[in-house]
Amino acid sequence: MKHVKAVIFDWAGTVVDYGSRAPMGAFVETFAQFGVPITIDEARGPMGMAKRPHIAALMALPRVARAWTERYGHAPNDADIDAVYDVFVPKNVAVAASYSAVIPGVAQVTSALRHDDVRIGTTTGYTREIIDEIVPGAAAQGFSPDSIVCTGDTPEGRPSPYMIYRTLPQLGVWRAKEAIKVDDTEVGIEEGINGGTWAVGVAVSGNAFGLSEAEVKALPADEFAARRDGAIGRLKAAGAHYVIDSVADLMPVVYDIDARLARGERP
Repeated sequence: MKHVKAVIFDWAGTVVDYGSRAPMGAFVETFAQFGVPITIDEARGPMGMAKRPHIAALMALPRVARAWTERYGHAPNDADIDAVYDVFVPKNVAVAASYSAVIPGVAQVTSALRHDDVRIGTTTGYTREIIDEIVPGAAAQGFSPDSIVCTGDTPEGRPSPYMIYRTLPQLGVWRAKEAIKVDDTEVGIEEGINGGTWAVGVAVSGNAFGLSEAEVKALPADEFAARRDGAIGRLKAAGAHYVIDSVADLMPVVYDIDARLARGERP
């Protein structure tokens, strides 16, 4: 590979945890514990953000804010967000390792990237204590990146580019145009765009579908196509230069970007 120097992956829904399901149960269970139930679809809305801003976004939903006010006599405030976050994190830590299964094709793609001297970075909305539960299992299945930047490592999380800016020097890359961000969430795509990288959306294996691999395979063809079209549309609207079904489909995109860079194109 002459021009692409690095690929920066998201974790849940992109390289591990098909369907990005690990955080969902923790969010739903946490809000239920506070007497303000939320749905899985509501929990998925802000996916990709750091977990405290994610909780803040959920508590700002009009329905959730009304339910909170009815139960506690006041609108959700920073202290409430902190209280929910403090309950959520241990729940997410407790289940994280059991959702560390590497998505099919990821190990093969990362091996191909390394063969082409492309460095591999990662950014995540997970905290360090959560990702530490996932890394050993992923490594045992063939995914071990050169860099991991987490929520809390930078002043802000997504959609800011700070995690990209921290990752690039760790990979020895200083031209953002020589890097590709791969993510299954809109804010993760925006992170790449804001950081000056190419951005590749992942439509089927991640948050947009929210289903296990077996559940995806069991979908009727028309429902699969409708869900896929919707996911592609959302990721493209966020700025994705390309959208693929899963990381297994990434290598042709990498080669195309390499050719575009050779022609002098930029993200």
